[in-house]
Amino acid sequence: MAPSADITRFVTAFARRETARKGSRHWLGDLRRDAMRQFTALGFPTRKTEAWKYTNIAGPLRRTLNTDRSSLPVEAAHAASIPGLDAHVIVFDNGRHCVALSHLEDLPDSVLITGWAEAAQSHSWLLHRYFGRVADYETCPFVALNTAFTEDTAVVYVPANTVLDRPVHLVHRISNDHNPLVQPRVLIIVGDNARMTLVQTSITTDAAPTFTNSVTEVSVGRDAHLERIDIQDEPDGATVVSSLDVTQNTGSTFHNSSFTLGGSIVRNNITVLTDAEHCQTFLNGLFLASGASHVDNHTLIDHAKPQCYSSEYYKGILDDRATGVFNGKVLVRQDAQQINAYQSNKSIVLADTARMYAKPELEIYADDVKCSHGATTGQLDGEAIFYLRTRGLTEKQARSLMLVSFARDVTERVTIMPIRVALDSLVTEHLGA
Repeated sequence: MAPSADITRFVTAFARRETARKGSRHWLGDLRRDAMRQFTALGFPTRKTEAWKYTNIAGPLRRTLNTDRSSLPVEAAHAASIPGLDAHVIVFDNGRHCVALSHLEDLPDSVLITGWAEAAQSHSWLLHRYFGRVADYETCPFVALNTAFTEDTAVVYVPANTVLDRPVHLVHRISNDHNPLVQPRVLIIVGDNARMTLVQTSITTDAAPTFTNSVTEVSVGRDAHLERIDIQDEPDGATVVSSLDVTQNTGSTFHNSSFTLGGSIVRNNITVLTDAEHCQTFLNGLFLASGASHVDNHTLIDHAKPQCYSSEYYKGILDDRATGVFNGKVLVRQDAQQINAYQSNKSIVLADTARMYAKPELEIYADDVKCSHGATTGQLDGEAIFYLRTRGLTEKQARSLMLVSFARDVTERVTIMPIRVALDSLVTEHLGA
């Protein structure tokens, strides 16, 4: 990638912030400046960039995007809740920690769930050790841009041998106040033999165009277990670039379920590095796209060490003039023997004008592995619809039943019942079933 004229305004905005900070010599200041240098060198991706050949991000970037943060009115909070979910709740407004709406009173003493300011006072060593060390800002321009403009961060730390019985619900509230570029940042550290579930949701408070560039970096310790559920249900004017970077240690398990149910342009980047033996990785995803929306899921599971297992299962439903992309890559390095890796992508295209681009990849340098991948794209089975109609269903009811069943194959993999019920309701609503 080469620098483009689009980056000039961000370089100028960063220089203005540096002047206000008076050139901070703190390690975070050094990290920000290094990230900005990388962003300037990389520039934004174009359709000529191989990893972005199906996704054109130029249109939303041409808008005047404000990098200054703003707060939202407290009254809008209730819309982000999940009925029946008993969870520890932390809320961020346009990337800024909102203490008034967060509910963290009954956390175990050793667990830290907070924003940057409090974490820097009590756990500065934690931030210095992990922040910016997992997310790859050297090769990804959007991660570099997020890192350069980092002001606040959702910090979730579960120390060794700690089990959180209740999930953590991280809520991002986004508003088009002065056309912001909202850049949420999340840091999750699960210590050795610890266990937790994290639910991430976002709510956009108006229908005006928004641009969100979020980065989540995760470290899963030895024999630790993390289940993460990401629910994206954005309005038609929303553009989202979401980056998730994960490092796993020996014997750890990482479950990730991504649900993209709305948005104008959505790009989800997921990179998982299994940097030790006996890791288990599960990536599940469901995306629904209609109208002129565009959803791109780009994943990489990097098996760096032997005797690990990974499973990737993505499904999509596209209608009208929507476009879907699935580019899933499994990399097995030379010394990573005895790897079992499986990948599947299945999509239903409901209209002749909808498009689905599937590119599953295996890049294997070891010889003692079991790896497979597959992708199928098609329409609803006419014979199955006819069979259901002979049982008394209308054609619309038969199609709805088949689509909901197709999607439920992914939603039922969520282990927390209130979230599963909420997802089923959202999916049914979006499918018009």
